[in-house]
Amino acid sequence: GAELVGRSYVPLFDFFAHRTEAFRVLAGDFVDTAEGTGIVHAAPGFGAEDQEVCEANGIAIADAVPVDDRGRFTEPVSMWAGTNVFEANTGIIRHLKDEGRIVRHDSYEHNYPYCWRTDTPIIYRAINSWYVEVTAIRDRLVELNQQINWVPDHVRDGRFGMWLEGARDWSISRNRFWGSPIPVWRSDDPDYPRIDVYGSLDELERDFGVRPDDLHRPFIDALTRPNPDDPTGQSVMRRVPEVLDCWFESGSMPFAQVHYPFENTEWFESHFPADFIVEYINQTRGWFYTLHVLAGALFDRPAFSNVICHGILLAADGAKLSKKLRNYTEPTDIFENQGADALRWYLMAANIVRGGDLRINDDGIDEVTRQVLLPIWNAYSFFTMYANAEGYTAQRSTDSEDVLDRYVLARTRTLVERVAERMDAYDLPGGAAEIAAFIDALNNWYIRRSRDRFWNAGGADTDRAAFDTLYVVLTTLTRVAAPFLPMIAEEIHGGLTGGASVHLADWPDPDAEGLPANDALVARMERLRDAASAALRVREDAGLRVRLPLARAIVAGDGAEDLAPLADLLADEINVKSVVLTDDLEAHASLVLRPNGAVLGPRLGGAVQDVFREARSGHWTRNDDGTVTVAGRVLEAGDFELAVEASEGIAAAGLASGDAVVVLDTAVTPELEAEGWARDAVRVIQDCRRIDGYVVTDRIQASLALASAQQAAAVEQWRDYVAEQVLATDLEVTALESAGDQADGASKSVATSRWLVGFVAHDVTIDGQPARCDLAPSSAKPR
Repeated sequence: GAELVGRSYVPLFDFFAHRTEAFRVLAGDFVDTAEGTGIVHAAPGFGAEDQEVCEANGIAIADAVPVDDRGRFTEPVSMWAGTNVFEANTGIIRHLKDEGRIVRHDSYEHNYPYCWRTDTPIIYRAINSWYVEVTAIRDRLVELNQQINWVPDHVRDGRFGMWLEGARDWSISRNRFWGSPIPVWRSDDPDYPRIDVYGSLDELERDFGVRPDDLHRPFIDALTRPNPDDPTGQSVMRRVPEVLDCWFESGSMPFAQVHYPFENTEWFESHFPADFIVEYINQTRGWFYTLHVLAGALFDRPAFSNVICHGILLAADGAKLSKKLRNYTEPTDIFENQGADALRWYLMAANIVRGGDLRINDDGIDEVTRQVLLPIWNAYSFFTMYANAEGYTAQRSTDSEDVLDRYVLARTRTLVERVAERMDAYDLPGGAAEIAAFIDALNNWYIRRSRDRFWNAGGADTDRAAFDTLYVVLTTLTRVAAPFLPMIAEEIHGGLTGGASVHLADWPDPDAEGLPANDALVARMERLRDAASAALRVREDAGLRVRLPLARAIVAGDGAEDLAPLADLLADEINVKSVVLTDDLEAHASLVLRPNGAVLGPRLGGAVQDVFREARSGHWTRNDDGTVTVAGRVLEAGDFELAVEASEGIAAAGLASGDAVVVLDTAVTPELEAEGWARDAVRVIQDCRRIDGYVVTDRIQASLALASAQQAAAVEQWRDYVAEQVLATDLEVTALESAGDQADGASKSVATSRWLVGFVAHDVTIDGQPARCDLAPSSAKPR
């Protein structure tokens, strides 16, 4: 093919024989052999790529556009002048056959553009157009782009930045009736050329003697006047027929919306550029682009300071959402069944607001209800239930000395700061993740570990402090969560404060509101929670239920001894009698280096095998800056992960931090087993209380029949403890009457129950064995 480039050829038709420079072979990188012969005819008037390659080789379009606005050949193609180009195909083929110029005639399918409205074939044709000379300011537009905060940030130098670097002059005129008329008047006589561009109604009134009431067609086209540059007085100034590209109008939005510069100058100058806009990520070639071009050209500034580029919503199977197929749940049904907050959170927490696409499904929205909405409501419900029972009056106080109170208040401060930081960066999923993590810590740690302090406060300072603390936390949380959960935040905030809408409240000020800054305590408590999770994994692997106390736990690893002030809390959480803290990890486990092959492979090539071999052999060192050195190479964060592996023969699990391990003594003595059954009894009775509808203040009578005399005797030793925990004024502990009772799941009545009126019986299990729990109000009459 290269040997043909530059050679001239004889055209099939002589319609443009005078264009002798045009008929030669050119090279173009848009031609391949995937379809056809690899040789195409270039028609510069009917294709952008053809035009580019021809102009690059000195072949101008000039008169080579012999098709009119209705798709008919014009006079230069004399044999078919006035014929639709598609209808002329048959005649052209016949003529070529008659002339003996067809080597081969085939019919085959190939891609061709069709109008999406009329489903008819489209003709690409070069036309005269009005342009914005973007190429003249392209470099400046690239510079101004660096002042914009893009979310996701890769759009700035990626999709949008590269589009700017390759920007061409922008055709802003369209040949249609509807639209904003281009305000240009031109002489209708080329012998007396003149062009006038108007920028205001005043200018139109000055030249035409009338002030138009309507600037649209056909009214604006009625404005004509004699050409001032024509001494004959025959030519007329008429408006050009084109209207503006609608994207020019969209790009003019910042100033057009307030009729600037004719009005509202002060408002515009104080509000431009926009703080924030949001649109679909493909608007990098649409609205984002036209805003940027016009703002750069007119004001030498960006049109916006921050922008979120979102992706698109897809059906659960990845298909496009379709009204015809109904492959989605109606939003109104979601509002009715899961709530508007659930859908709002689902979208704000998803990668769709970071430019990714989202397959929307009801299960994901239901998960929001389970993981976010119910937990935050449960925290509020817990507070109001106990506060009302105790007659507590709301009071803001952050002075508690209790370690859990100090932790949750400090954690609330970090919540405010982190969410503000995320939101300032327009990172909505990041803000949602911070709130979700806080709600989890509030419910599954602070409230659960502090539950006993909310019952029977009786004016005690420590318990009052718990109410005060939780009140501060919840009223702060509602303000932070309000942008994400506007409905539920409004309901909770109103219930707690009785005041104005949460959406009229100020964003929390941690210093002014007395929220303590204690990052060390927060970090220590989070590490303790990590250790507790590891201990629970050990229990699960060993088949030891949580309510069964164990003798000892060892936390070994870097910084383990820093947990000493919280050792009792950890012991209670993981249900062990004592906790040993030591920095000596090697006595219980080894630290393992796991290189990231997906990252290191492309970078190191074959040398990555040396890294893996040395890592497996333990021949690596951990550096003070967090990097590791292995096989003579320094690996940084993301190149590897560290994990702990317990020594053989011990019950242990590593912390998620990868630098410590929890070891449990799994030996169970009779005393530990007895206490475990007592704790199981508390859980069973509490579950039955809930099923029977008792409120937290109700006193009860309880009868518990266990599977064996051994279990009954063990729980009897803990009678006072069990009764206190379940608010039982009378507690009876017995064994099931016979082996038959055990075999049929304790379905028979317990003969030793001492009351009859008002009791409710439940079949339950304790430590996998059948049992029976009977409850009655404390006022029930004994038999």
